[in-house]
Amino acid sequence: MSEASVHDQVPQGALVGIGILLAVSLVAVTAVRVSGIDVRVPDAEAVMTRDLRFEDAADGSVAVIDARSGRTVESIAGEQGFLRGSLRALARERRARGLGPEQPFQLIGRKDGRLTLVDTATGGRIDLESFGPTNARVFARLLLQTEVSDGAAPPQSAQLATQQSVRP
Repeated sequence: MSEASVHDQVPQGALVGIGILLAVSLVAVTAVRVSGIDVRVPDAEAVMTRDLRFEDAADGSVAVIDARSGRTVESIAGEQGFLRGSLRALARERRARGLGPEQPFQLIGRKDGRLTLVDTATGGRIDLESFGPTNARVFARLLLQTEVSDGAAPPQSAQLATQQSVRP
């Protein structure tokens, strides 16, 4: 038995076709990137917004503070990987620009159910629904959480928004 070469196994026309397809794809992607065309879907109307600050506590938890009232909305203890990772990414950009934690982050609930976390200091944003419904719910809870810690139910508008905007 003789050893067959690659040229005998794959038709030359197929290799040329693959090469052309790759070249056309690279040219198309480069053209879109260079032209500045925005390929994102436009944001839906905001139905709920909340300005939040996040502060590290001495016990290792993260205090979530409503920036308008100054009241603590929630204290996040434990790993909370997605929440902490999202905040770390935005905080890293602030540090790179020499900015501090004074300006709040804005959490936006949109009419189409999407959630966006915007850094008001840098303009950075994270489209939270891109990471799945479980991760988006972590932030949806902060959008809807009342500042009252007496176990009272959230206002009816918040309950409705939970049903409409946070898809399972």
